[in-house]
Amino acid sequence: LQRIGLQLRATLENITRLRAEGEDFRWYLKLKCGNCGEVSEKWQYLRLMDSAPLKGGRGSATMVQKCKLCSRESSIGIILTQLQAEDSEKFKTIVEFECRGLEPVDFQPQAGFAAEGAESGTPFNDINLLEKDWNDYDEKTKESVGIYEVTHKFVKC
Repeated sequence: LQRIGLQLRATLENITRLRAEGEDFRWYLKLKCGNCGEVSEKWQYLRLMDSAPLKGGRGSATMVQKCKLCSRESSIGIILTQLQAEDSEKFKTIVEFECRGLEPVDFQPQAGFAAEGAESGTPFNDINLLEKDWNDYDEKTKESVGIYEVTHKFVKC
């Protein structure tokens, strides 16, 4: 069992509490088989709400799958955390994965992020970070808000 954290770094403009919203948030990942090293060609997503039983009644994980190449059954599960504005331009762990034989090697942020205006508390929902940049306007403060230069890395926890 290995715990791997996904860290995000972004420049936050007048925005706080950037986070992945809801149990149906889709973490788009490319996963590598720890046995043979095969990496998934397609993006696969994990959701907190999904659960699959582990073999031998050892509980459950978010995703259980057999490697196409070596047929080894592996699993990966989600433990949540969140990014805060005071961490602008610093890498911050936003989610941790419990990995049994599957390791995330790439991440693609998409829709489903949420944040708030730093001064106003104005909610901004369903932020899409696929383009690695997002901006909007906060009516309460008459200021532009944005999330820019989104980058990520994986770390062992």
